[in-house]
Amino acid sequence: MTHLNQGDLAPDFTLPRDDGSVFTLSAHRGKRVVLFFYPEDDSGGCTDENVEFSNLLDEYEAAGAVLQGISPDDIAKHQKFRAKYDLRIPLVADPERQAIEAYGLWQLKKLYGREFMGLIRTSFIIGTDGKIERIIRAARIKGHAAKVLEALREKTASA
Repeated sequence: MTHLNQGDLAPDFTLPRDDGSVFTLSAHRGKRVVLFFYPEDDSGGCTDENVEFSNLLDEYEAAGAVLQGISPDDIAKHQKFRAKYDLRIPLVADPERQAIEAYGLWQLKKLYGREFMGLIRTSFIIGTDGKIERIIRAARIKGHAAKVLEALREKTASA
C-alpha cells in the first residue's frame, strides 16, 4: 500500500470526468489543486460532502485552486448524481482505482463489526510545484469542505 506524506510529489494521473473531459493532475502545475476523494455517489455522507464542496467552489477558485472530486463510481453514475443535486464540480471516475490506490486510500475498513475494503475519505492540497502540501482526513463529513478551504487559505497566505 502506498503511504504518502506532506512534501511528497503527488502521484500524477489522467482519468475521465463526467462532463466528457479528462483530468490530468500534472496539467495544472502552477496552480494549487484540491483533490477530494469520497467513497460513493448518492449516499448520505457523500452527498453532503459534494454539496458542501460545490457550494464553496467560488471560494476555492478565489483562493486560486482547482477543485476536483474523485470516487470509484463510473461516468454514468457521476452524471446522474451531479444532475440530481445540481453539483457544479465535474467528477472524476476511477472505477479501476488508479488514483485511489496511488494515493493509498483503498484500505481495510470496519463498520458495525464487519471488515471490508473501501475508500478512506481524504482530501489533498497539491502545491503549485506538484508536491503534497496538506493531507486532510475527513473525521467529520459535515464541515469537511470548509476545513479544507481554511487549510488552503493558510497555505495561500503563507506563500
